[in-house]
Amino acid sequence: MKDKDIESLNEIVSSGVNNVYTGASILIGKKEKILYKNTFGTKDEKERLTEEDIFDLASVTKVVGTATAVMRLIDENQIKLEDKIGKFIEVSSPKSEITIFELLTHTSGMQAYSNLWEEYRGEELLKHIINIQPQENPYKCYEYSCLNFITLMKIVEEVTQKNYQEYVEGIFKKIGMENTCFNPKNQDKAVSTSIREGKRLKGVVEDELAYYLGGVSGNAGLFSNASDLRIFIISLLNGEIVSKDTLDLFTTTVVKRGENATHIAWMAPPVAGCQYSLDSTGFGHNGFTGTSIWIRKDGLFSIFLTNSVYYDRFLKKPELNVIRNKINNIIFRKDH
Repeated sequence: MKDKDIESLNEIVSSGVNNVYTGASILIGKKEKILYKNTFGTKDEKERLTEEDIFDLASVTKVVGTATAVMRLIDENQIKLEDKIGKFIEVSSPKSEITIFELLTHTSGMQAYSNLWEEYRGEELLKHIINIQPQENPYKCYEYSCLNFITLMKIVEEVTQKNYQEYVEGIFKKIGMENTCFNPKNQDKAVSTSIREGKRLKGVVEDELAYYLGGVSGNAGLFSNASDLRIFIISLLNGEIVSKDTLDLFTTTVVKRGENATHIAWMAPPVAGCQYSLDSTGFGHNGFTGTSIWIRKDGLFSIFLTNSVYYDRFLKKPELNVIRNKINNIIFRKDH
């Protein structure tokens, strides 16, 4: 990368420190080559952020964890995109008729989220989530839903006959992602997020459903750092985690519903934070806590991790997206 680009990136990311997030980690690469990486700010307004520190990935979990598990099971012919939920889980109609494809592309008709966490915990909460029926939706509109990916987690467990955490973390360990996990044992390495029940969260998942499910969920819960996510992206592009055919199917398919377009599990630009620099041939995902990964077909990628929920869970989103857009505009412009 040119010195001018590096200066611009440093300036853009620094502009958010101590007002949009306490800390940020950025890594730009193209295939195996690291083009730029840096860390900014602190974990909690006090302790300096380092490269080893881990962030709550929030919804980036959906692609790094859940979609990866589903892609592997498709590779192994254990599930198909057209399979219905009822094939794997005992649930009444019409939910039993929803397909894996519809869950992955947020066209299932399931509501976006649920406040069932206020009443239930653990296995009981999971059972109630699984039993939520889709909304009346004759046209299969797009509605981004965390419930889709919690249902996919349950399907992964039923098919593999393994605990979801064990199955997914096993994939990470094989490729050397030593810092990526649910419920990190070393919470000191974690970057602080928001306040729950009067306490600042650190190494404890931000998302309520994931938290009350025990910290492990198909929609959120993974903690990781930029170095590990780089390993993940390279391994994915090289066909080491899933076959290149399956990855291509997931990341080149574009499903359009009205104004919305998505890949299978992966987001398709333009979306918030990646609005101008990539077209729908690019793929990636954003996380509620202020995290994102974006990948261009030629292997150029950006990893940007922050804790933007530290100051406010909702009000900082527009400012964060301005920063994300500026970063991605530099990284993915035509001459790179």
